[in-house]
Amino acid sequence: MNETSSDMSYRVSADELRAFVERIERLDAEKKDLAEAQKEVMSEAKGRGYDTKILRKIIALRKRDAQDLAEEEAVLEMYKEALGMS
Repeated sequence: MNETSSDMSYRVSADELRAFVERIERLDAEKKDLAEAQKEVMSEAKGRGYDTKILRKIIALRKRDAQDLAEEEAVLEMYKEALGMS
């Protein structure tokens, strides 16, 4: 049987597309596993008496740029002083 060039490229593209979809599906499964592992660690920390809400805030702060964080904290402190909250 004589296949046309477009038939051949369609099949190659379909195979490539399938490979991408399968890779994304595997990554989604890994992401789900990681989320479950994080949940277990948080549960363990909570069981040991740590405040998980504060732990999440600490993790978010550690991800931020130190200079941006320092500027934000300075402005926050200035506002609190202006409102008599310090």
